[in-house]
Amino acid sequence: MKNFALIGAAGYIAPRHLNAIKETNNNLVAALDTFDSVGIMDSYFPNADFFVEFERFDRHIYKLKNDKGIQLDYTSICTPNYLHDAHIRTALRVGSDAICEKPLVLNPWNIDALSKVEEATGKRVWNILQLRVHPSIIALKNKIDQGPKDKIYDIDLTYLTSRGHWYYTSWKGDVEKSGGIATNIGVHFFDMLSWIFGGVKSNKVHVHTHDRASGFLELDRANVRWFLSIDENVLPKDIVEKGQRTFRSITVEGDELEFSGGFTDLHTTSYTEILAGNGYGVEETRQAIELVHNIRHATPIGLTGDYHPLAKLPLSSHPFRKK
Repeated sequence: MKNFALIGAAGYIAPRHLNAIKETNNNLVAALDTFDSVGIMDSYFPNADFFVEFERFDRHIYKLKNDKGIQLDYTSICTPNYLHDAHIRTALRVGSDAICEKPLVLNPWNIDALSKVEEATGKRVWNILQLRVHPSIIALKNKIDQGPKDKIYDIDLTYLTSRGHWYYTSWKGDVEKSGGIATNIGVHFFDMLSWIFGGVKSNKVHVHTHDRASGFLELDRANVRWFLSIDENVLPKDIVEKGQRTFRSITVEGDELEFSGGFTDLHTTSYTEILAGNGYGVEETRQAIELVHNIRHATPIGLTGDYHPLAKLPLSSHPFRKK
């Protein structure tokens, strides 16, 4: 049984980490969040100590080690994107490995810095890249790996996940804190595509506003038209009629890839692999982090060349800005 701490216990994704720790038969000894709405912990680790101040959390971890001989093995990080780098460093410096949500960091140069901290502490950084452990995605990778090496595949990626006005008030709506649309909701998909289809040869952005981003990505073995949005008005009619607020689709050579199911179990699978030493570390995240960083800083070229069909939909006004 390994000892875990968790930073960001009140966040949306924290329950998946709590469940993964429990399902892999390990123990949570301490948790931290600046917010105290963490009643969810009763369902997993009611006896774990909880803190709302970093200083007290830090002191507690120190006392566990020095007064009780309890050493942290892993620290799970579920905090806002811009805090990942600092919290990973904290995890390594207290002598634990770090298991961090996506995106690992916001900037490519942060990867190099974390590698140095790994070297200095002898501890590892692991990233949750759950699409890489999804059975349908693994099957696709095997198919591509076994197919013609010179074939260039045509792919359409569409990910629509509706977000309300709260999004723009939260850290998610702040590009400096979340990294924007492509980073916040798209990094897993870009990681998955580059994992399967190889390195980035060209990266063009057609549209990039507060609620959507779209572009054309040329990989070693694929041409990808992609569209991401948090605007419910771009959802397909049949999805709206079903009462759903999320739509994800990837077509490869016109064939739909079905991978909607099984998402809630992927964190546990990721933890199982990490605990076995087979997780994805710092370097595996580099290409996706570079890709979304470049998207974030690119100047949109408009609807020229090969673009995603949804890119031509009318743009929406920001809910909190004057027209």
